[in-house]
Amino acid sequence: MSALTAAGLERALGDPSGPKTLFSYARCAELDRAEAFPEAICAELDRLGLPRQYVPVAYGGALTGLQELAALVRVVAGRDLTVAIGHAKSYLGAACVWTAGTPEQARALADRLMAGAPVSWGLTERAHGSDLLATELAAVPDASGGYRLTGEKWLINNATRGELICVLARTDPAGGPRALSLFLVDKDRLEPGVYRCLPKQRTHGIRGADISGIAFDGALISADALVGEAGHGAETVLRTLQLTRTVCTALSLGAADHALRQAAAFTAGRELYGSRLARFPHVRRTLGRAHATLLACEAVSLVANRSAGALPGEQSVAASVVKSFVPECVDGIIADCGELLGGRAFLTEVHEHGSFQKLARDHRVVGIFDGNQAVNRNALINQFPVLARRYREGRVDPAGLAAAVGPGSPLPPVAPVAPGRLELVSRGGSSLVQNLPSAVAALRTAEGTDPRLLALAVRLLARCEALHGKLATLRPARVAPARAFDLAEEYEECFAGAAVLHLWLAGGGRPAHRPELGLWARPELWQDGLWARAALAAVLGRRAQEPGDGAELDALYDAVEAVGAAPAAGEEIR
Repeated sequence: MSALTAAGLERALGDPSGPKTLFSYARCAELDRAEAFPEAICAELDRLGLPRQYVPVAYGGALTGLQELAALVRVVAGRDLTVAIGHAKSYLGAACVWTAGTPEQARALADRLMAGAPVSWGLTERAHGSDLLATELAAVPDASGGYRLTGEKWLINNATRGELICVLARTDPAGGPRALSLFLVDKDRLEPGVYRCLPKQRTHGIRGADISGIAFDGALISADALVGEAGHGAETVLRTLQLTRTVCTALSLGAADHALRQAAAFTAGRELYGSRLARFPHVRRTLGRAHATLLACEAVSLVANRSAGALPGEQSVAASVVKSFVPECVDGIIADCGELLGGRAFLTEVHEHGSFQKLARDHRVVGIFDGNQAVNRNALINQFPVLARRYREGRVDPAGLAAAVGPGSPLPPVAPVAPGRLELVSRGGSSLVQNLPSAVAALRTAEGTDPRLLALAVRLLARCEALHGKLATLRPARVAPARAFDLAEEYEECFAGAAVLHLWLAGGGRPAHRPELGLWARPELWQDGLWARAALAAVLGRRAQEPGDGAELDALYDAVEAVGAAPAAGEEIR
C-alpha cells in the first residue's frame, strides 16, 4: 500500500460543505451538540489508512518523518479538531514505544494500531496536572515477575475508548529521578474488575472527545508491558514529548486554515454599505496580517518537524519553541477572523453550521496538550545558559541545518529513535538561531535580494543580538523569574524569524509547488520576497510597533491577502 498523501486524503474526504459528505461541517456540528464521539468519521480515516501513517516504516507502517505526518493531521484538523484530536491521539499514545520500546513490543503495537485499535497516553493525574514527577499511580513488582498497578490517571484523551494505554507509574516509592517507569497496558489482557474507566468530562470545546480517565486496583500486568528500562520513564516521556509537541502544531495549522477559509469566503461575498466587505482597507489588512502570521507559523512548524530527523540533539529547543509559539499565534488568527465574521462567529447553526464558533472553542485546548505554554517556556528557560553560550561561540551543525531547512532534502527516520539522538537538553544550542548572523550576511550578498527583505532581516538580527546579551546576564534560579518568561517569548520570535530567513535562502527564490507544505509553498508568494517579508513583519510586529510605515505595511499585507484568499492551482474552493 502506498503512503497516504495530504492531497490524496483531502480528495478522499470530499467537500466538507457537501450535504452527503460523511466528514462534513454539518455532521461534526451534530456530533458536537450531542457531545458524541465521531466514531463513523474515525472509522473512515481508518479505512483510508491513516493509522498506518502513525507507525514507523521499520515496523510495517508508513511513518518516515514528522513533516509528512503533520501534513496529514493538518488536513483532518482543517475540517474538525475533535476528529483530529481523537484520531491522532493514537500516534501520541504509541510514540513512547517507538522511542524506547523493544522491537517485539513495537511490532506487536504496530499490528494493533494498523488494525484500528485506539491507543491512549496516560500521563496526568487529578492532583498533579503537569507535575509528572509527582505521579502517584504505583507499579509494584509481583511474585509472577510482572507488576500490579494501583491508582488513576485523569483527563486522558481516549482513556475509555483506547484498547491500549501507555501509562507513567511510580516504581520506586522512595522517589527521585529514577522513580518512574512506563508501561503499555492492554486492557484485553487484564483480569475482570481490576480497572474501571472514569466518567467522560464535559468540556467547553472538543465536546465529543473522550476526555476521561482510568483507575487501576491491583491490576496485574506482565513484565513485557514495561517500556524501556525501569526507572527511565520520566526521561523517555521528556524525549518523546519533543516529537509529539512538534506534531501537535499541525492541529493549530489546520485550525488556521479553517478560520481563514471561512473569513476569506465571507468577506468576498458579503455586501455592506454598497461594497464588498473584502474591499474595505481594514478587512484586507486584517486578512493579510492573518495570512502573514500563518506563513510564519508554517515556517517554524516545517523547520521544527524536519529538525526531529535532521537535528535531533537540538529538538528539545525546537519543540518547546514551536509548541508555545504556534498555538498562541493561531489563537490570534482565529480572533481576527472572528472579528470579520461578526455575529456569525458566535452562532451555532448559521454559516457553515456554526463550525466557526466550534473551531474557536476547540482550538483553545491545543495549547494545553503535551505541556502548556508555561511548561514549554520553562523548558526553554532551563536551556538559556547553553543557548547564550553557543550563540556567542557561533556553533552550528551545517549539515543538520541544511537538511532541516531544505524541504526536499532526505532525512533519517524519526523512529525508531537511536539511543542518545534526542537529548533532554541541547548541548549544541540551536543551529537555526546561531546561524542567523551568517544568514543575514548571505542575504546581503545574494543576487537580487529585495532591500525591504534585507531591512527586516537586519532588524531581526539586532533583536536577536540584544536578546542573547540579556540571556547571558540571567542568573539560574530554582523557580524562573517572570522576566525569564518574557525572554523565552522573545527567543521564540527569534527562532521563528530565523526559520523564515533560512527557508527563504534555502529555496533560492524558486520553490517547487508542493501543496502539502501549505500556503508557504505557493510560487506567487516567492516573487519579490513577498512571503518572507510578510512573515518577518508579522513576527517582528508581535512585541513592538510593526516595522515600516502604515502605507508600506498595508501594501505588503494586501499583496499577501490577495494570494492567500485565492485557491491554489488545482485546489477546490470550499
